[in-house]
Amino acid sequence: LSSLALSDAGMNQTTVIYREPLEETLLKNMVTLTLCVSIIYINGMLVHIFTRHQIFYTNPRYILYIHLVINDIILLTLYILLQALTYNLSGINVSLCITLIVAAVLSNQNNPLTIALMSVECYVAVCFPLHHSRICSVRRTYVVIALIWLVNSLSILPDVFVTLGTETTDFFLSRIVCVRQLVFKNIHLIRKRSINNIVFLVLVWLIVFFAYFKILFAAKAATANAKKAQNTILLHGFQLLLCMFNFLFDLIVEGLGVFFPRKVFFIYFMVAVFIQVLPRFITPIIYGIRDKMFRKYLKRYLLFTDNANIHPLQTQKRSL
Repeated sequence: LSSLALSDAGMNQTTVIYREPLEETLLKNMVTLTLCVSIIYINGMLVHIFTRHQIFYTNPRYILYIHLVINDIILLTLYILLQALTYNLSGINVSLCITLIVAAVLSNQNNPLTIALMSVECYVAVCFPLHHSRICSVRRTYVVIALIWLVNSLSILPDVFVTLGTETTDFFLSRIVCVRQLVFKNIHLIRKRSINNIVFLVLVWLIVFFAYFKILFAAKAATANAKKAQNTILLHGFQLLLCMFNFLFDLIVEGLGVFFPRKVFFIYFMVAVFIQVLPRFITPIIYGIRDKMFRKYLKRYLLFTDNANIHPLQTQKRSL
């Protein structure tokens, strides 16, 4: 049930809440806790590596990547918290629920925009290599990240303000199951959310396709960097495709619920795991394993060999 609070799609219908057997609840909590903690641990190591080594935190590409990682950590932490509160309590305070939902929505929507910007950075690196350091400076990268948070805030804060203006004080003092559709239930907000999601995804996909085809044409020059960048853009496209499923969460659950009405809890759980948890493994794989520089440092920490003979200058060659 807590997985619904991390979903972005809206449902224009009443959500019915049931209770599960204790054994099934414990099993689901153990599965999600194990998966989430494992991903958070790996991502935490990547953040630690990033903050300790100048070669990473002075590179715009790694700054954008670590922004993805941090958003994944926030999302998974909220997922664990919401699931624990939902399964173990009769509900949580509406005001607290709104805070958690806003944080979850912001983190969830940050990732597609960050992926789009990473694609643009690859495009600049390949097509304008002489101007890359000027266009994609560290300062500008942090400014763009701040703009990402600002733009995404504009999509969720109206929901908060409308709810504050239309609901009574008793509603905010009450306890509910923390589901976005139960908190921001105004019909106009649901329609706005659907329109925002469509426009948002179309713009992001246009940016990714633009970067891919520009790099594709550059790859005809047979430069190794262009071909690597082309593969990287394809991976970003795959990441973006996984992000899209978050916006289709409720549609998938509703569709499966029609055919299996007695398995609604199981459907919620499985869809949440496959759409919102497991895809978070992709982010550390793309850079933590595929990227040569990160791979060396990650291996160093995984094997607890802090004194390993790793020379940053040997791995400073750009890895697209």
